[in-house]
Amino acid sequence: MNPVSKSILRRTLPISIFEKLCSLWRELMEIEGSSAILLNDSIIYPEITDISEILGAKKFYLLLSSQLCALLQGTLNDSSLSYQVIITCDPQAIAEFTHKLEQHLDNSSPWRKRLIPYIEPHLPQSNPLETHFNSRLWNILVPEFSETSDVMYEGLRTCEPVEEALRQQVAQERLLNQLIGQIHQSLELSVILETAVRELRSFLEVDRLFIYKFREKYLSTSESEKIQNLGGLVTYESRVSQSIPSLLNVVAEDVCFATIPEYQHKYRQGEIVAIEDVERQYSASLCLSQFLEKYWILSKLIAPIIVEGELWGLLIAHQCFKKRQWLESEKAFLGQIGEHLAVAIYQAQLYAQVQEQKNTFEQRVIESTQALRDTLIASQAANHSKSEFLGNMSHELRTPLTCIIGLSGTLLHWSQEGLNLPVDKQRKYLDTIQNSGKHLLDMINEILEYSNLQSGKYVLSVRYFSLTKVAKNVMQRVSDESEHRRINLELDLQIEPQKDSFSADPERVQQILYHLLNNALKFTSKNGKVTLRVWLEKNQLCLEVEDTGIGIEEEKIPLLFESFQQLENSRRRVYGGTGLGLALTKQLVELHGGTIEVESIINKGSTFTVRIPSQPQNKAKLVSQSEKNQALFTKNKTIVLVESNEEIATLIGELLTAANYHFIWLMDGTKVIKKIELLEPSAVILDKELSKIIEINDSLKQYPETKDTKVLILRNEITSKEWTEISKMGIDDYLIKPIQPNLLLKRVNALIFNNNES
Repeated sequence: MNPVSKSILRRTLPISIFEKLCSLWRELMEIEGSSAILLNDSIIYPEITDISEILGAKKFYLLLSSQLCALLQGTLNDSSLSYQVIITCDPQAIAEFTHKLEQHLDNSSPWRKRLIPYIEPHLPQSNPLETHFNSRLWNILVPEFSETSDVMYEGLRTCEPVEEALRQQVAQERLLNQLIGQIHQSLELSVILETAVRELRSFLEVDRLFIYKFREKYLSTSESEKIQNLGGLVTYESRVSQSIPSLLNVVAEDVCFATIPEYQHKYRQGEIVAIEDVERQYSASLCLSQFLEKYWILSKLIAPIIVEGELWGLLIAHQCFKKRQWLESEKAFLGQIGEHLAVAIYQAQLYAQVQEQKNTFEQRVIESTQALRDTLIASQAANHSKSEFLGNMSHELRTPLTCIIGLSGTLLHWSQEGLNLPVDKQRKYLDTIQNSGKHLLDMINEILEYSNLQSGKYVLSVRYFSLTKVAKNVMQRVSDESEHRRINLELDLQIEPQKDSFSADPERVQQILYHLLNNALKFTSKNGKVTLRVWLEKNQLCLEVEDTGIGIEEEKIPLLFESFQQLENSRRRVYGGTGLGLALTKQLVELHGGTIEVESIINKGSTFTVRIPSQPQNKAKLVSQSEKNQALFTKNKTIVLVESNEEIATLIGELLTAANYHFIWLMDGTKVIKKIELLEPSAVILDKELSKIIEINDSLKQYPETKDTKVLILRNEITSKEWTEISKMGIDDYLIKPIQPNLLLKRVNALIFNNNES
């Protein structure tokens, strides 16, 4: 078989090499003479304008003769200024190419007739022209064969020396592919760079090869700052001998090179720098000369590593024992490795980011899981506390209810039998029923108030009041308990008479004091002492309750104000209570914008200190007690209640009548508004739906006789937002059910008094 009959060569070549190949085809034509045909794109173009679409290449040379048929095709790659080249002597491939030409040539073309004998495949015999072609072809190709890995070799045979050189170049290509494979096998950047440095130094047979990495901060600074700062350092290195000085972690080179014009700019453009004699190249720089001599650098080759458009580092090869002339193939090869390293580095960076995000996500999952676990534990603890609270409350409620039902049943039994129970025993029973009822009402109110606070349905009724009066009232309220427990109860009022007035919600302040005093009495032993101190400090009201009780452990103080909490189950059994008193107290204090603090010593006692700032109010007017009494005496004291519930109406009627009010009860009806207008009361108490309340209120405001009538509404619950909206409609005050007698009288008195002032 003819040695070139099955030869096909595909590769990427520089423009200069492609032009040499074109010259070879013209040289063969001159040798063969007129008996041969040489066609190219320039000759055919006038007859076939779309050559590249038909033939698959913009440039071609086709030699057809009895001794040799050879085809050269080339497609220009503008981005790399090179040609994609196909060289073939295969008869079948040449026949197909000539057939395409013949089909697209005009019938009158002289080239068409000359191509016909070469359309069918034929095998030229071996001859001197073929030998000349082989020799010249590989003289052109062999020096450039290592420039690219884009090679396909399909059985091409040449003379023995050239064939051996070709085998060496193919082995180099395989080694390059192996190196690239090793680089891409790992996503660990350190493994990639160590492998590349070691294998590349061996492959290029250089004395030292290393990677110089720039710092990110350094790359972002201005040129003047670059000269003043250290830009990077050597991170990976491979040496042919340990006697060669190491450059690992050395940074001095960059300081020296920073003085060179356009330093780094050429690397950012992707330029590969080859210096055969560094001593001569850098003779003008003392800094560089000393550095080169210190590290035995005679020749060097540098390729940039550009990652995502930024100069990441440099790949540098050194000759240390003799100078070296760098081949074009070596430059191209180092540049290729730099490009592959850039891809590998970018992939490793992405992998590192993914790992970091994965770790962050895992940490967030752990934190979220822990948060859910903590929430579950807290929820379980809360449920446990509430279960204990409900169990305790069943006992706390059952005790007064048993007394009420039992003693009232006894009185009812004696009454039904027509028997007379001794008066002192009747009074004792009634006192017990009354006290049990009050105790029961206090517990229920405590729970309802806490519920209202939790849901934001608590509204402060801010006005000026007497601190002395509030303090004495609450002391009187707990005096029976202190006497029963034989505890000394003292009031220390540190307030000047002219500064006795304070702006806040007096009922809530009294409630705060009651809970604190009741708590102090509960945990103070017989013959102990409880002291209430009241004083003003600038614009703040200070309340202090000190006891000589059992005290509180320091680590348990934070639990004092938790809902449904008593510090020990044994305390709950011994002392009783809902466990809401101090929690409610803290919320009432905070509702005023105040603070509460605790100091305690085990077995010596505790001190609770409350500070409440003065509360702002729109209209505040100080009136003497005599003026108030005169106003209440002279004012029309008629109160109208619109209520459909007979029990509530009876309770309110008895309370107001006992307080010397003229009480009138109206059932709901179509003429209720007319009746109110005729009565002209000082105040109206309404227990109706909001729409009906607004209708009645609007009607009263229309008539001169009733426009000053105050309106008090009864509600099961009310939020701050709801009360703000309702008060804007002209409603004067509200009261939450169940009705508290003292609170009802205070609210009604306040309405009548304010009405008199207006």
